[in-house]
Amino acid sequence: MFSNLRLAISHWSAVFARRFRNNFYLFLAAFLTVLIVLDASVFNVGTNMRQKAFDFTVRHRVVQPAPDPDIVIVDIDEASLAALSRDYGRWPWPRQVMGEFLEHLEAQQPKAVVFDILFSDADVYNPDSDAYFNEVVAGTDNTFFPFLRLSETQDHLSQISPEMIPGVQRIPAEAAANIPPAPGNIAVVLPHFEAMLKPGRIGTHNIYPDRDGIVREYRLYRDDYGWRIPSLPLVVGQAMGDKVPDQENMLLNWRGGPFTYRYASFSDVYLDMSAKTPKRPQNEFTGKIVIIGSTAPSLFDLKATAMAKTHPGVEILATAIDNVKNGDYLRFWRGTLPYLAMSLLLVWLTAAAFYRNVDRDRFNSIFSSSQVALLAISYIGINLTDTYVDLTGPVTWAIGYFSIAKVYALATDRALQRWLAFGVSPGEEGLQAILMPVLIASPEPLGEGTLKKIRGELLEIGKIPKNVESMKGIQSGIWGLFGDMLVIRWTCEHDNTAQADRIRQEAAGIGEQLAMALRRAGVPSDVDARYTLHEGLLSGEKPLAPQWRALFAQAILKLEHMQEEKDKA
Repeated sequence: MFSNLRLAISHWSAVFARRFRNNFYLFLAAFLTVLIVLDASVFNVGTNMRQKAFDFTVRHRVVQPAPDPDIVIVDIDEASLAALSRDYGRWPWPRQVMGEFLEHLEAQQPKAVVFDILFSDADVYNPDSDAYFNEVVAGTDNTFFPFLRLSETQDHLSQISPEMIPGVQRIPAEAAANIPPAPGNIAVVLPHFEAMLKPGRIGTHNIYPDRDGIVREYRLYRDDYGWRIPSLPLVVGQAMGDKVPDQENMLLNWRGGPFTYRYASFSDVYLDMSAKTPKRPQNEFTGKIVIIGSTAPSLFDLKATAMAKTHPGVEILATAIDNVKNGDYLRFWRGTLPYLAMSLLLVWLTAAAFYRNVDRDRFNSIFSSSQVALLAISYIGINLTDTYVDLTGPVTWAIGYFSIAKVYALATDRALQRWLAFGVSPGEEGLQAILMPVLIASPEPLGEGTLKKIRGELLEIGKIPKNVESMKGIQSGIWGLFGDMLVIRWTCEHDNTAQADRIRQEAAGIGEQLAMALRRAGVPSDVDARYTLHEGLLSGEKPLAPQWRALFAQAILKLEHMQEEKDKA
């Protein structure tokens, strides 16, 4: 029973291979085209691959960009919380602490002071402390503060209209044509202090992770209901005169893992400022961009990023400001069109190679090296430039196509081999087989590579499906005498005389173009080739394997007999 099942599978495999032949490669490419389009528009598997590939690449860069030395983070760490708790209690401290710190800091003339702390509420127990902090802020022109953009689902509950938010600008009518109309208000949490509410001094410090919860990009602005809401890095960059990116999202060019930037503990700096004999340099922050934020785990400002599972939010802000300041954020192809174009290009190029019967060994080497080269381009690009070329998805589709096509090609070869031995059922009248042996009279063996080139040239001649086979160049002994021989084979139904006549005409055309085909394959012009045509009927009354061997032997004898007659003449 098992042997019958195996024979049935072999039979239908051979029928499938004979019917579809190389058209299967086109059908497979069309099927993958549909999958690629669906993925780009619905499933986004390629996007997920891009994200994982980006994470791996940036974490393992050989050339890591250095953090800007002019950016310093003053860190409210756990040590600072403990050191100041004795005098000021638990966090949040009275605003007097921040006022005194800012006042002393401004004396060193920093380039900018950026708070990553949202001062959203009044300190009802220390109104004088709040008034002092507001007064200090009002006396500066280089301080920047965050505000929080809440979820759009809360907009209908807000009492703040866009016009009430300093620095928010109306988008030109033509640019806002496709933006939904405003519900009236925008849900935001603004700073409580009047001195902070000035255009060019506040921006959002929201961090928007990707769908997998990983932070890879920074949103420089939001376009909500016809109004543009700037982020804190964008506001700082504009105030510093930097050439800010004209794009909503910026792919972060990470400087390394957590704690890459220069850090100074808040308590160390604060206590030294108020000491009678300060020990820290008095120009420590001169000309610097000072970012005041927290890395203390108890304050819950930790995010997952492409570089680490827990990355301080203040350092994400510092990276965004650094990227805007130096203009070296990562450029990359956005949207579905580049992904679609590259994926389809690789798949259809691979399909064309299989369909045209490109030499398999050579194509395997070219395909493997090309896929490695494409991935290397992504890695080298992100190491030496500010460009990230993501080819992970397209390369994956191409490898998937190649794997399926390779399995089909091997299965087809084996199925056709079985068909040659078992392709005519007992009782059938049989098939007409036409063989055209071609012997190349070269004094030296041509080698397997040259024979493959000749085979490829012969396959290109004519339109009727055929097989071109050659002995492997590694044969030795008596079999080595067949090393420079190819055999072209056709089959048709025994009573299909019209098809048989077309095959004979095509064989005659191959004979006329044989010399030119050899030249194109690199065979020297002084090397000749001889050939003949031999036909026979394959019957289902006898095993096919001996019949094929007999036909082959008869064709070789006929070819040799023709040469003997030519020599006598």
